[in-house]
Amino acid sequence: MSTIGAGISQSCPNILRANSPNEKLNIASIAVGGRGWSDANGASKGHNLVAFCDVMTEVSKRKGGYVEAAKHWPKARRYQDWRRMLDESQDIDAITISTPDHMHALPTLAAMTLGKHVFTQKPLTHTIHESRTLMAEARRLGVATQMGIQNQSTVGHRMTAAMVQAGLIGKIKEAHGWSHKGWAGPKEGRPPRPDPIPNGLDWNLWLGVATARPYNETIYQPMNWRGWLDFGSGTLGDMGIHIFEPLVSSLGADPPISIQSMGEAPYPETWQPTNTIHYEFAGNEFTADKILPYVWRDGKAGKPPRAICKHLPANLKLPNQATLFVGEKGAIVHPHGGKPIVFPLDLPSRYNMPTIEKRGHFENWHEAIFTGKPACASFEFSAPLTETVLLGNIAVRFPNEKLLWDSKALRFTNNDHANAFIRNEYRSGWKWDGL
Repeated sequence: MSTIGAGISQSCPNILRANSPNEKLNIASIAVGGRGWSDANGASKGHNLVAFCDVMTEVSKRKGGYVEAAKHWPKARRYQDWRRMLDESQDIDAITISTPDHMHALPTLAAMTLGKHVFTQKPLTHTIHESRTLMAEARRLGVATQMGIQNQSTVGHRMTAAMVQAGLIGKIKEAHGWSHKGWAGPKEGRPPRPDPIPNGLDWNLWLGVATARPYNETIYQPMNWRGWLDFGSGTLGDMGIHIFEPLVSSLGADPPISIQSMGEAPYPETWQPTNTIHYEFAGNEFTADKILPYVWRDGKAGKPPRAICKHLPANLKLPNQATLFVGEKGAIVHPHGGKPIVFPLDLPSRYNMPTIEKRGHFENWHEAIFTGKPACASFEFSAPLTETVLLGNIAVRFPNEKLLWDSKALRFTNNDHANAFIRNEYRSGWKWDGL
């Protein structure tokens, strides 16, 4: 039996930290298909990938996967169960975790407890309680952490933060975020009959902490799990984590003080295909008022009306996914993955933009491992960001009701029923103290 599965010591470990930037790290990866393939390659560039793990050991439908990884890294140890990999991890310095959302927290916490530095995909966790736990434990254990939100390292995102903080468009009066995506599962839920489990797939390991259910061929994989309550976080978890990021980076916004969904509730087992969610954040030195309103829209909810901002040209075609800052003197449209567009168009000529150098997201994590300096999307940054996003996924369960959030106490002050969704119950055999 895996000692990880049986529960391991949670005392502070001896952190494995390289002696110099010229020393190569020993990297391992949990999940190496799709995004996991990109993460394994990106994290191990210039270093050693010494082990990998994937629940599917046959040819995958996604890019990369176990078979391709075995060809690419023939000397790396191969596992199907991440717990066994951690049992034999004495030579591993750092680990990437690229599993579905519901399986981010447990392997991340287990790896940190063993003194491993971790790179975990977004959203950091499936629940707010998990996110808070990972932040606290990363702080206690002293490991280098990074969430997979590469936009946080781009020149464009850092330009937006610099311009907002410099007051180029004045104090911020309101902000908006949107995505054309609409992750949702079938309204009717699971089909009446299960499908045969494919050769090479350990379905029990894939389910992990989630409630057991029969396998079905197309409704969960390869990416459809995002639309299921038990596994994914819908469009908010997928794209909201990116599009809220400029708000947090630019304004230093803490988690919101209230959240109100103006759309429909989720289906019994799956997320609904569209959202309109009103957030309120406490104002600070960058905002015009004591309260900063922010509206999130996705799916069919569409883009914000241009009439909300007099600085936007009438013929402007807004991007499919973006953040909009409305300031006292102008506006900034920040396309997802792109560079900011400032209105009025002549406004940037009055601003001396500082030099912003390109930064590699994995390289920034490597630097954190070598130096002990926090990475740009360390859990100190990404846990509150994840909390902000996941609060919207709780609000949608209570349409039209304004939920008041006390982040310090980690609870809603006006709805005890909503507090039940702050954490999930792990199934038997997968429980871990604190999660």
